Amino acid sequence: MKAQQSTYWPKGLPRTLDLPRTSLYYNLEVAATRYPDKPAVVFYDSVLSYAGLCQQVQALAGYLQQECGVRPGDRVALYSQNCPQYVIGYYAILRAQGVVVPVNPMNLAEELQYCVADSGARTALVAQELYGNAQPLLASGDLDHLVVHAYADYLTEATDLAVPAAVTAPRQEHAGSGVTLWQDALDRNLTPAAFAGKHDDLCVIGYTSGTTGHPKGCVHSHSTVMASVAASAVWRGGSPAFSALAIAPLFHFLGMQGGMNGPIFNGATAVLMQRWDRDVALKLIERHRVSLWSAPPSMIVDFFSNPALADHDVSSLSKLMGGGAAMPEAISRKLAEEFSITYNEAYGLTETAAFILGNPIERGKRQCLGIASFGVDARIVDPATLEELPQGETGEIILHGPQVMLEYWNNPEATAKSFLERDGKRFLRTGDLGYMDEEGYFFMVDRLKRMINASGFKVWPAEVESIMYGHPDIHEACIIAVPDPKRGETARALVVLKPTAPANLTEDDIIAWCKQHMAAYKVPTSVAILDELPKSGTGKIMWRQLQEDARAESSNCA
Repeated sequence: MKAQQSTYWPKGLPRTLDLPRTSLYYNLEVAATRYPDKPAVVFYDSVLSYAGLCQQVQALAGYLQQECGVRPGDRVALYSQNCPQYVIGYYAILRAQGVVVPVNPMNLAEELQYCVADSGARTALVAQELYGNAQPLLASGDLDHLVVHAYADYLTEATDLAVPAAVTAPRQEHAGSGVTLWQDALDRNLTPAAFAGKHDDLCVIGYTSGTTGHPKGCVHSHSTVMASVAASAVWRGGSPAFSALAIAPLFHFLGMQGGMNGPIFNGATAVLMQRWDRDVALKLIERHRVSLWSAPPSMIVDFFSNPALADHDVSSLSKLMGGGAAMPEAISRKLAEEFSITYNEAYGLTETAAFILGNPIERGKRQCLGIASFGVDARIVDPATLEELPQGETGEIILHGPQVMLEYWNNPEATAKSFLERDGKRFLRTGDLGYMDEEGYFFMVDRLKRMINASGFKVWPAEVESIMYGHPDIHEACIIAVPDPKRGETARALVVLKPTAPANLTEDDIIAWCKQHMAAYKVPTSVAILDELPKSGTGKIMWRQLQEDARAESSNCA
C-alpha cells in the first residue's frame, strides 16, 4: 500500500529539511559566539550567560578527558535533577566526545547500577543528594570516577522564590578515592583536546521506563537528536528572542529537547526549575517573560487551575507544547477561550528523540498527534499481521524518519522486534495504537498494552479519561483495568477533585455523570476519589502502578 501524505502542509515550509551535519555541541559554540552576554540559563533568578556556560563546559570536558580518562565514544552517566550543572555536564560530555547516559534521578541504587553496567559507563556526574546511591558503585568496581555537584553552588543571586530544600542545601564535602567535587574539577581549568566530533558519532543513550523487564537503551547519534531539535524549531518557529520554561525533567527527551537542546539550538534562554511548583512557575513566567513552555498535559492542567493566576501577568506565554498524553478537550477549550493560547500537541518517543509528528501551528486539531513532519513516513498497521490498514482504521503506528534511533544498546533481539522493513525503509514499531483521518492527521487511541477488554468491547482508557476531564468538579482522572467476574475486565476510575468540588459529591454521582456522556460499555463500574495520583518524574500519571496495586488488592480479596 502506498503511504498516504497529509492533504494539508504548513504554508512556506519544505517537505524535508536540510539538516545540520554538525555535532550537538557545535550549537552551544555558535550560541556562545553570537550571544556571549545573553542569559543561557536562569535558575531561580540566578543567571548563567552563554559565555559562562561555554567556559565551564570546556573546563569540565578537559577534566573528563585528562583526569577521568574519557575517550571518544565512552559513555558517561548523568544522574541529577534539573540544574545548571545538568546542562554543563551534558555538553561537557559531548565536548569530550563522550556519550551522555541520562539516568532518571528517581532511580534508586539498583536501577542506577543497571544503567551504569549496561551502558558501560565508568564515570558519573552526580547530584549530592543522590551520592548515596552512586558511591557504592565505586566500591563494587562498576564506576571509576564520581564528580559530585551541589545545586546551591549555582544560586548566585538572592531570590524571594520558594526554592526547594534540595536546591538550597549547602555543599557537602564528599571525598575518597575516585570522588571529586564539581567545583574542584572546574577550578583545575583543564583544556580539552581539539574537538574532532562528527555528526554521526553517538550522542545519547536514553533508557526507556522499563515497563516490561529491564529498561532498554535507545542509541542516538548527534544526527538523530539534531533532526528532532531542528524539526521542532522550524515547525514551531524557534527564535533567539524566546525564553523557555524548562521544568520537564532534562533526563527525559521532552525536557532534554524542549528545555535544553532546543533553546541552545535557537540561542534562546532556558528558565530552569528543579521540580514542579505551580506558584514558582507562575512567578518565573511573569518575571522573566517566558514565551515557550514544553510540558505534559498534567502540568498544564495544574498550572491553569491555580487560583492565583488572575493576580499575575502571563501574557508573554505564547506557545504551549508537549505530548506524552492527549490534552483533555475541556482544558484545550479553556486555554483557547480564556488565554488565547493553543496547546500545540505533538508526538514523540525516547526512540525518536522526541518530536516526530506534530500539529501545524496554524491548523492544529485537538487531542491529535499531528501529521508526519519533515521527511517522516508514518503509517498504521495491523499489530498482529503488520499489514497496512486503510484510513480511519485503528492499528499500530509505525514511523520512519531521520530522528529515529539507531538501535537498542547491546540488545539485538529487542532491536529486531522493534523494526520492520517496508518499501525499502526501516520503520519503528511504536506499540501505540492510533488511526489516521481523511486529512492525514494521526490520533492516538491508547497503548497496545493498555486496552481494556470488557465483555468483548474494547475500552481505551485515554478516551474515557478525556471525557471525564469535562466533568466540572474533576481535576485529574486515571482509568485502570480491574478483573470482573462477568465482564472479564472492567474500567475503574481514580479521580482527584477540584478544591471547589461540593463536599457531598459521591462516586455514584460521578458514575451517573459518565452514563450521560459516554457509551454504556465505557462507563467505569467503580470510582475512587483520591487526594492525589502518583506521577512519574516526567509528570505522567503512573497508571501501570495504580493498575497493579488494584489487581493485587483484588487478588488478596479473592
